[in-house]
Amino acid sequence: MTRSTQGLPHPEAVHGGPGARSSRPAGVALMCASGLANQTGAATGALAFPAIGPAGVVAVRQWVAGLVLLAVGRPRLRSFTWRQWWPVLCLAMVFATMNLTLYTAIDRIGLGLAVTLEFLGPLAVALAASRRLVDLLCALVAGAAVVVLTRPEPTTDYTGIAFGLVAAVCWASYILLNRLVGARLPGAEGSAAAAGVSALLYLPIGITVLAHHPPSLRALGYAAVAGVLSSAVPLLADLLALRRVPARFFGVFMSVNPVLAALVGLVVLGQTLRGIEWLAVCAIVVANAVSILTAGRRPVPPPVARGGTALPVPATPRAPAADSTTPHGPQAGAPARCDAG
Repeated sequence: MTRSTQGLPHPEAVHGGPGARSSRPAGVALMCASGLANQTGAATGALAFPAIGPAGVVAVRQWVAGLVLLAVGRPRLRSFTWRQWWPVLCLAMVFATMNLTLYTAIDRIGLGLAVTLEFLGPLAVALAASRRLVDLLCALVAGAAVVVLTRPEPTTDYTGIAFGLVAAVCWASYILLNRLVGARLPGAEGSAAAAGVSALLYLPIGITVLAHHPPSLRALGYAAVAGVLSSAVPLLADLLALRRVPARFFGVFMSVNPVLAALVGLVVLGQTLRGIEWLAVCAIVVANAVSILTAGRRPVPPPVARGGTALPVPATPRAPAADSTTPHGPQAGAPARCDAG
């Protein structure tokens, strides 16, 4: 497989041909593996919180992600111009902040609620450019669900909620910056460079945290596994899945990540949600799914996996068919790119 075509959706998967139908079960299995890997990675990282805290876990996770994505993207850093470097540096800062705020939110309010709040970022970007009534209704449903999740109670952790909302802002910013980086750099070079810079930013943070809180091998293992499961595994699984299923189908499936997070949090971490919270999580998932399914050809941002991975979309000289619209953006004219949490 050549560098220029690696990870691009198969034409029949994009347009829903017979080949796509025959390979769709494999695509669904890959998407399930990706979603479970993402959330299991976050839950595994949370197991190391008592030893090294969210900052220590994120540092190790960023180091692992940086190594993996630099190996995949192989950026030619010496050839970057300042016009290419500044969005890469901004993307690296957003990437680093997004994962730190998400993991801090997970530590305070649990995996399911933290991922649900963070998921508001791409949902807001997808709805912001629309003037359709259905999207207004989706926004109102999502807003009502957030009110339910953040309603004042004696046990409400407002700091944790704030971290989750900051992670949402970061994810939205990450999507928009990835569009700019993808337009200025070929393939995965820009996102890989951003991941490498983010890993470098965490060197002093990680060294300081690990020096003050010497970790056990088990804690380091948990953090490293989080990096692999939340970066390397979803990256590969999502790229393979996009070759087997229509991009819109992929986008709808991505919508269930908050539900997967809640289930993994329950099984791995013993974190439970009340009935009203489950309803709010499902309402946000449904709002996103409805927005995607009714999107048609409207322009929205490119697909970005839960771990911050901007998935590659193929360039094409012609306007795409309806099913070639990705869950968070059109494929037409966009360069291939891949990256986070």
